[in-house]
Amino acid sequence: MTFSQGTLFVNNSFPTDYFGNPLEIPLILSGTFGELRPNHFHAGLDIKTQQKDGLNVLASASGYVSRIKISHWGYGKVIYVTHPNGFTTVYAHLQKFNNNIETYLKKQQYKKESFEIELFPSANELPISKGEIIALSGSTGGYAGPHLHFEIRDSRTEETINPMLFGIEIDDTIKPSINSLMGYSLSENSYINNSSIPTQIPYKTLANGDLLANKITAYGTIGFGINSFDQLNGAYNKNGVYSLKILVNGNIVHEFIAEKTAFVEGKYINLLIDYERYVKTRQTIQKCYTEPANKLNMFAVSVNNGFINIENGKDYNVDIIAADFKGNSKKITIPVLGKKMNSVITSPVDSTAYKIISTEFHQFNKDGITVAFPKNTFYNDFYLDFEVNKNVVKVHNPTIPLNGRYTLTFDVSNYTDSEKKTLYIASINSKGGSSYESTVKKENSFYTSTKSLGKFTLKNDLIAPRVIPHNFNNNQWLTNSKTLQVKISDQGSGIDSYRGEIDGEWILMEYSVKTGLLTYDFNDKTFNEAKHELKVTVTDNVGNTSTLNTTFYRKK
Repeated sequence: MTFSQGTLFVNNSFPTDYFGNPLEIPLILSGTFGELRPNHFHAGLDIKTQQKDGLNVLASASGYVSRIKISHWGYGKVIYVTHPNGFTTVYAHLQKFNNNIETYLKKQQYKKESFEIELFPSANELPISKGEIIALSGSTGGYAGPHLHFEIRDSRTEETINPMLFGIEIDDTIKPSINSLMGYSLSENSYINNSSIPTQIPYKTLANGDLLANKITAYGTIGFGINSFDQLNGAYNKNGVYSLKILVNGNIVHEFIAEKTAFVEGKYINLLIDYERYVKTRQTIQKCYTEPANKLNMFAVSVNNGFINIENGKDYNVDIIAADFKGNSKKITIPVLGKKMNSVITSPVDSTAYKIISTEFHQFNKDGITVAFPKNTFYNDFYLDFEVNKNVVKVHNPTIPLNGRYTLTFDVSNYTDSEKKTLYIASINSKGGSSYESTVKKENSFYTSTKSLGKFTLKNDLIAPRVIPHNFNNNQWLTNSKTLQVKISDQGSGIDSYRGEIDGEWILMEYSVKTGLLTYDFNDKTFNEAKHELKVTVTDNVGNTSTLNTTFYRKK
């Protein structure tokens, strides 16, 4: 797969990738495979598109379009091409598809009267040739900027595989960076520098660019973690490292390699990192050991889970090496002296009335609010902080990762029927802002299923969405216009749905989350009469509705 500004050229004098495609120009990446992202691993490569939409995207190999998905969030407009060699390539955040695919897609969108859609064409419906332009690059899907997200998957298992393993060449002569070193006590009687609290360890830079940590004293079972990133030639982006390994006295005890992953494993990223530190400081520390509940398959080696047992009076030399795909590496060395202490600094013992045993079901009630945790909602046992104050419930704090969803229920029997219509459950962030939580309404109770801890409350939304013309005025001639745009917004629970009609017939309006614009392409329809009635109806998440009725003129 190659692309450049404007047209893509095929030139056999250039090197080829795994699929035999000539590489026209060196690709520049803004994201690499396996990067640590919030709640997931990056599943492909993010390829720069010169901060522009509309660059041609070519198929990496012959095959057929096996899946098309259009959504406001996530991958936005994405296409999946299945190849006879057992792999599927994925191209995401696209602006639009080629004419053949676009015609197929719009036919189904108009049939189902929905912009958001997911389709699974058969093998003979949309065949693709190697090097064929299949789409234009874009920035669709939430707040994504212009770039092309590219994946290679195993067609049978849906596992994503690092595209760099298929011969894609990226210019990279820069060593990874190591920016922070943390030490962790991993058993009841272990400690580092006389403390069982996670410890940040100072270090210095050596003449060759590697790092040497201050010598530490330790005892018992310990582990380490680092904050690191990699940079590629020609880009300032901080990307993920390809491998991270730890050696004790020259022997590898743990190694993480970003070669392949499955989407079901994405949640384990919150066990791979120091989750509490990330929530509190936004710094990502990758652990160089494996938590017992972590079933991630990206560990090439993990002897005794990477735990290091330090004995009294013995010296240890620990090396952590971060490397990129090209083999550039950075090492930090940690001298360790085993030293048993009589007194150790420990964290305060946490205790509440709500003890969580991770393998058991728990349900707690307080002041009309109920939380119910299925078995294995959490990875470990702990004491839950559960408080209610003036209809604001605190369900612990968001420093503990969750393995699954739990249910939060509010008793609403004291509200009138009219009040219930505009009420919804909202989460409250650290700055006091609120966000709609998907709310299921029963007669006397509202509940939500969530995978977030923190504060929640009931909020009232009495304000209907705003719907206004954007690139036209009422009674305007639009014969020379390519598109018709309407601006929509909502101040409360957020937009749930929208519907556009011209002269009583549904029209396809594309919604951009970033701009709040609904856009209709006039190429979708030929107009025989001059006068036309536009109707756009927008509904928020509690049912408040606004409708724009306006007239425009167009004949062709």
